[in-house]
Amino acid sequence: MYDVIVIGGSFAGQSAAIQLARACMNVLLIDAGAPRNRFAETSHGFLGQDGKTPNAIMREATAQLRQYPTVQILQNEAQNVVRSGNEFIVHLANGAKYQAKRLILATGVSDTLPDIPGVAERWGKTVLHCPYCHGYEVRNHKLGIIATNPMSVHQATLIPDWGPTTYFTQGMYDPDTEQAILLGKRGVVIERTPVISLIGDAPGLNAVKLADGRLIEVAAVFTIPKTKPASPIAEHLGCLLESGPTGLFVKVDTWGATSVAGVYVAGDAANPMHNATLAAASGVLAGIAAHQSLAKS
Repeated sequence: MYDVIVIGGSFAGQSAAIQLARACMNVLLIDAGAPRNRFAETSHGFLGQDGKTPNAIMREATAQLRQYPTVQILQNEAQNVVRSGNEFIVHLANGAKYQAKRLILATGVSDTLPDIPGVAERWGKTVLHCPYCHGYEVRNHKLGIIATNPMSVHQATLIPDWGPTTYFTQGMYDPDTEQAILLGKRGVVIERTPVISLIGDAPGLNAVKLADGRLIEVAAVFTIPKTKPASPIAEHLGCLLESGPTGLFVKVDTWGATSVAGVYVAGDAANPMHNATLAAASGVLAGIAAHQSLAKS
């Protein structure tokens, strides 16, 4: 019997686990080893860790977490969680079962990319989603935005601070009059002919090919993938979901508490804004909240 089981061992999960470890709680951290950020070569904007690979940051965090004697770390996949009274039984892919009084889910989201040839093999390299995470590395080059939803116009207003920008509406996400005026002031070129493929030796990018055969030179493109919780566990437990700009996410309060007592969600699965710093911060809050709920029980 553990005080808390944390499922997911990236920025949010390890941030939650270390708060609990420092509160002398018996913690089990279960990690399947497939974080969303595995496609990114480096992590940026994360205080004190700028330019390191996400994997290197997490290895260092894991080494620090292992110094706490009340923490156990397992590399395995949590496939299901069953509630038994006020406790939770976690079933792993290898058949093992573990029990805890509280559950923190930090399982992240999965991305559905635009169905355009050349996008998938460049994801995290020259096809990007967050200018604050990756924009600096492609600055002063010709950049593009491949629109996937109405928020793409907002993205297009930001990108010119990193380089000359073309907004590809894909024939579906035209700016309204006010937005078009703003894009014009920002120097954004609006292209309504859809992008049908990416050109260059992947993961590099030289240009995008349009449906009419034209090639538009770009060194990187930004796009907004559709997202959904990577694990169905929260939904299976009955946690409420809500819609965000890119898809469903788990509804939580400020501390990460879900609609199901004893279940907390931290990281990208609980926030429509996705960022390593925000994920780590939400893990801290969820870890503290789980500890305080145990202290009051």
